[in-house]
Amino acid sequence: METLSIAENLKNTTRHCYTSKGRHESVAEHSWMMSLMAFFMQDEFPEADINKVIKMCIIHDLGECLTGDIPVFDKNATHEEKEEELLYHWISSLPSTYAGEMRELYEEMKERKTIEAKVYKAIDGLEALIQHNLSDLSTWTPNEYDFNLVYADDKVTFSHYLTSLREEIRKDTLKKMEQ
Repeated sequence: METLSIAENLKNTTRHCYTSKGRHESVAEHSWMMSLMAFFMQDEFPEADINKVIKMCIIHDLGECLTGDIPVFDKNATHEEKEEELLYHWISSLPSTYAGEMRELYEEMKERKTIEAKVYKAIDGLEALIQHNLSDLSTWTPNEYDFNLVYADDKVTFSHYLTSLREEIRKDTLKKMEQ
């Protein structure tokens, strides 16, 4: 119960992005949409363990239930170190089977060498861009206009499918900015 009560903080931790209805998106909602994206991409990556990708999507921002969300364009190494320290401390309180699996997943995600980690990281960036495009333009900060045109480009280069998806998202961003 304690583990779930801590993780539940992600439902109340808001991101800088808004939903299409005009309220701040929660970190949990971001993770859910990423998981759904991974599910729908499973045919594009038959060589990947899509269940592992979904696990990565589910747990990737658990550190933010301890630190809150800091937008990627404001986050620095000190923020990342503090989040990792708090996260690993929390993970060590979990039953050993789950703690071990989580640590392994986090290390794999950090290294970004496996197909699963690369797919997860691409989805993380692409979901944020899609959500920005779904939100009202009035909610964007000035730096997001340029940011939305270039963010995640480096995360999709390993896959023709994800590169094409990134380009479609960019087109959607340009169309939105013309409004």
